[in-house]
Amino acid sequence: MIAKIIYQELEKLCEEAQKEGILPEQVKKRFQVEPPKNEAHGDYATNIALSLAGQAKKNPRELAAWFAERLAFRQDLFEKVEIAGPGFINFFIAKKYWQRVPLEIEKAGENYGALELGAQRQIQLEFVSANPTGPLHIGHGRGAAVGDTLARILAMAGFNVQKEYYINDVGRQMQILGRSVYLRAKELKGENIDFPEDHYRGEYIKDIARALLETKPDFFNLPEEEAINLAKEFAVKEILDGIKKDLEDFGVTYDVWFSEKILHEETYIEKALSFLREKGLLYEKDGAIWFKASEFGDEKDRVVIRASGEPTYFAADIAYHYHKFLVRGFDEVVDLWGADHHGYVPRMKAVIKAFGLKEEQFKVILIQMVNLLEGGRLKSMSTRAGEFVTLRELINEVGKDATRFIFLTRRADSPLDFDVELAKKQSRENPVYYVQYAHARLASLFRKAEEAGITPPKANEVDLSLLKYPEDFAILKLLDYFPDTIEAAATKFEPHLLTFYLLDLATALHDYYTKYRFLSEDLAYTRARLVLAKAVKQVLKTGLNLLGVSAPERM
Repeated sequence: MIAKIIYQELEKLCEEAQKEGILPEQVKKRFQVEPPKNEAHGDYATNIALSLAGQAKKNPRELAAWFAERLAFRQDLFEKVEIAGPGFINFFIAKKYWQRVPLEIEKAGENYGALELGAQRQIQLEFVSANPTGPLHIGHGRGAAVGDTLARILAMAGFNVQKEYYINDVGRQMQILGRSVYLRAKELKGENIDFPEDHYRGEYIKDIARALLETKPDFFNLPEEEAINLAKEFAVKEILDGIKKDLEDFGVTYDVWFSEKILHEETYIEKALSFLREKGLLYEKDGAIWFKASEFGDEKDRVVIRASGEPTYFAADIAYHYHKFLVRGFDEVVDLWGADHHGYVPRMKAVIKAFGLKEEQFKVILIQMVNLLEGGRLKSMSTRAGEFVTLRELINEVGKDATRFIFLTRRADSPLDFDVELAKKQSRENPVYYVQYAHARLASLFRKAEEAGITPPKANEVDLSLLKYPEDFAILKLLDYFPDTIEAAATKFEPHLLTFYLLDLATALHDYYTKYRFLSEDLAYTRARLVLAKAVKQVLKTGLNLLGVSAPERM
């Protein structure tokens, strides 16, 4: 949080410098406030003077001196402000600032880290959205963990968030699903079937066929097309019910389940294409209708209506985003897609620009695949062949908490190796156990304090200047950085930053335990350290809740 305070102070000084003629009236304020690589250079540093010197036509060190002189008097914030190198400004934060951090955490409670960054702007996150043709695999699970955690972080940062699942329940894949179930049902009735290679072959198809026969034993009496359609509708409902249950057990719920059928039944494809046609962005060629995607940065124009008169999948996606932005009125939309969809990003960005929206209103996060390591062997994932590890299997084997946490230990666009054996270990090698144990360890500390007749004090009732050792400041600085972590994760759309932060905080706490006693004969130190412990416990709990992971009181 001190980084934000320094940044705001520098912004105020920029305005003052403009009034004094130190800076020009029009100036691009591009500067950073961040920890220096070398701790000897202070707690934070800024490149503001280097960034503005060219615009001000001044020597960077002279400009740095002007800023440093006006900040040095803030003894409540700084012990020292110094100029370094070609014009960097280094800030050494006052010890009493760090020592007040537990007071701020106690005052804010579970809202510590909450921001007004989003100003309640409407933002929609659409994630997972797996076709209802089979159960969720672990790749879908990673998308669910990233999407749900990002939604929680954005809400914490002050956005009005809506989570949505797009049900792709129209098209050829649905017909193949219906026919797959229909043919398996025939097999169950004793017929010898030459099952097509391009149909869905997993055991779950047989299970659905069996359930269909139990529910509708006479459905074979229908004409074949009607029977296949009935099998399709039955299968979609069964699979979707399973997907919803798996996600709920994974801690993921949605505000909206949006069916693609709506786009067709309520003519949103026609409405969206009419909108583009009125802007002169559609044309006819070779009997098909094309969208002028190349005018908006795509590598070529795209077909939206085939020569047969059928809309393409792309046309449905245009209509879906037309509905998101121009019907429902979201300020921002974030889509989480599988990494194999990376080539689709430019054409959808072209659509957003064609709608007259700003490119930054639309964000795509690509979710890389998960490599499941089990007994040293990689498990394959092929939905058609049915040889894949389901999210349900992984949850059952290692638990929701470990699954979610490990999915969030890498950037979403980086491949992830998920080691099942590691996820089940109760040791510091297992990242989720390591962080949860830090919280449980503090819960145990407070139980022991109570047994010893020590009531945990309020932060304003103790001498916080006793928190004066390097390990105290290591923890205090991390606690102060929690709101900055929320802001970084929200603005960069990178929830893994929170996971990294919690691992750092847990490490600092465990290190503290090896050097100091929280409960000792010195009551003053005991009380001060209990206040520190309470602050750490609160931040760990808030952080774990944002990850959708439990914060256990006992382990």
